[in-house]
Amino acid sequence: MKTMIKYFLILVMLSLHIVLVGAVNYAFPSYDVTTITGMEVRRVDKDGPISKSNPEDGPVRDVYYLFTENPETKKVMTYRNEDTGWGFPLYFKFDSALTQAKAQAFANDRKVVQIKYYGWYVSWWNEFRNIVSINELKDGDMPSRPWLSYILYAFFALTFFLAVQMIRGWFDSSK
Repeated sequence: MKTMIKYFLILVMLSLHIVLVGAVNYAFPSYDVTTITGMEVRRVDKDGPISKSNPEDGPVRDVYYLFTENPETKKVMTYRNEDTGWGFPLYFKFDSALTQAKAQAFANDRKVVQIKYYGWYVSWWNEFRNIVSINELKDGDMPSRPWLSYILYAFFALTFFLAVQMIRGWFDSSK
């Protein structure tokens, strides 16, 4: 019975740390180096883009979308460009129209840009990464790295290791 409780507590710690790492991965900024190939604006409501199969049924808003291509791998990606306002995550972004204008200028010149974003791309949920900012990446510039995320991942790995050792110590010391 003690063995089952020990493994249950380890499973709880593992689950907690997976949720924490997932939250950091979703909410903290990440960076991509890419070129912008196109863009569009879609009218959406709480259920997603308005269409014949999804008629408007509540408040609507315009969401900008950017289509990109990685200059090295030629992999394409779609991003959304939407204000976060005062909501979660706390980026306080109120300038999606200005970001879209910058993106259009970069797309016209086919410049290599660095996109700072948060979120995940899940195609079957129509969930796209949300752009926080776009900056031109000049020759010789090093792309940014999400150092705070890396530090938090290492911290969570350490706390998981220590939690497992503590749980093992509780149950193994009573033998």
